[in-house]
Amino acid sequence: MKVSAGSTDGDDWIRLVLKQGLADATSTRFFRPSAELTPYISSFYLIEFAIDPGETVTDWLHPEWANIRFSDNGNWSIGSGGEFHALPLTVGTGPTSRTIPFRVNGPTRIWGVGILPRGWVRLMDAPANVMADRTVACTPDSPYAPFADLRDRTFCKRPDAAAEAQRIDQYLQELLTLRPPQLDEPRIGSIHRRLFDSELTSVADLAEKIGMSSRSLERICLRAFGFPPKLLLRRQRFLRSLSQYLLDPTQTWIKTLDENYVDQAHFVRDFQKFMGMSPSCYAALEHPVLGSATRTRTITAGAPVQALHRP
Repeated sequence: MKVSAGSTDGDDWIRLVLKQGLADATSTRFFRPSAELTPYISSFYLIEFAIDPGETVTDWLHPEWANIRFSDNGNWSIGSGGEFHALPLTVGTGPTSRTIPFRVNGPTRIWGVGILPRGWVRLMDAPANVMADRTVACTPDSPYAPFADLRDRTFCKRPDAAAEAQRIDQYLQELLTLRPPQLDEPRIGSIHRRLFDSELTSVADLAEKIGMSSRSLERICLRAFGFPPKLLLRRQRFLRSLSQYLLDPTQTWIKTLDENYVDQAHFVRDFQKFMGMSPSCYAALEHPVLGSATRTRTITAGAPVQALHRP
């Protein structure tokens, strides 16, 4: 099964959501990985949907690093091309530069594991750009083969979030011992840290700070981060603004703008690129998962969104 995160038309998606309805009985919990895993894993997270059979919850994932996700019952789907497509029980999503609409139908538990760029090169066998903006089943013949058994090793007979998080941590520690460190890891870490420097506005500046040629920088970024450095800088700028809005939706968009935006029109163009809709269209939608998850993640994992998680 393979789904690409295709472009969306905001008005069409609003009409689709309003037809199917929203439920807000969701909870999200984040768990910090053990110290050995922190260079590679941002967090584990559990989303529980306490909704009735036939009820649906829909939301929009923002651009982020790679994730492994698995559900207890398979009652979930993602949107592409104006339609929702059913997902297998366990899926891997590469780094993303576009929103992914997702939907859950009925009571469901979903675990996720956030994979940082260093984690990608350590744990995967394919370059990140090959899987960027794609969601595929975690099967033994996929780039996510190391995670193919994670679901079966996680869920307890009776739901127990703490015990399940511990099982995920143990699984990943075992996996880490089987995957030797990669030579580029230190440079990947340096690039990742520099992405948090809001004063860096060009690829040339980033390459100079890292101490490598622009060509070498692009090669490493594609392999570990999934995208060219120019797009990564643009994505970080956008997510700094979006996360401020998610933390306090009562703010006007103009108050959330990153200092590197020339004006509001500049921000609107980025919003269309990354979220497939206008800011006003996005604000008109309910965000039953991402809204609360952003606030919870800030408290428990130290950053409002995964791409702003400091390595």
